[in-house]
Amino acid sequence: MKIHLSFKSSNAKTGPIPVSTSPSETCPDACPFRARGCYAKSGPLALHWAKVSQGERGIEWVEFLHAVRSFPSGQLWRHNQAGDLPGLGDSIDAGKLGELADANKGKRGFTYTHKPPSGTNLRAIRAANRNGFTVNLSGNSVAHADKLAKTGLPTVAVVPMESPDRFTSPGGNRVVVCPAQRVAGLSCDKCRLCAKADRGFVIGFRPHGTGAKSVQAIATK
Repeated sequence: MKIHLSFKSSNAKTGPIPVSTSPSETCPDACPFRARGCYAKSGPLALHWAKVSQGERGIEWVEFLHAVRSFPSGQLWRHNQAGDLPGLGDSIDAGKLGELADANKGKRGFTYTHKPPSGTNLRAIRAANRNGFTVNLSGNSVAHADKLAKTGLPTVAVVPMESPDRFTSPGGNRVVVCPAQRVAGLSCDKCRLCAKADRGFVIGFRPHGTGAKSVQAIATK
């Protein structure tokens, strides 16, 4: 399995930080957006992701870890603008995630996962967060985020388009809509909230992209 790494992303949403892409085989069946609504399945990113998934682009895992270790101290970077944590489908390869967390030491890596947070998966995610690599649990809706937030792990969620910028969920969790979706010109390299594992609130993402209507339908269930 190869991972693609851009040392300076041209993605306006992330800003000029290192960004990786993992093959689609890492995406879990548990993700409802895999069938419809996935933002990574449209536009230029879809073409790039297809080449990574086919093994035409990217570097081997050991090379990828070496590259992460080479980042300057304190470097903010995003793992997986497309794809999920190492491991096929719903399963997490705990060994590889541990290696990535070790490579990230001294840096500020962050990512998101739709893989089910239970059993060995949950233990691997907890270990990564303890070691400084922020893995956000991805909720399909506010109700789903309330369930995920009970783990005590950093959580994000898709929220309905009409959601206010800040609100409290039915489960009592504070939800703050992604600042980059609210402030013109703001990107991940300036915001950095998703990299803070101890932030104490859920980050909400309003549906966007060509699959927004499908995502909205799932977010409002």
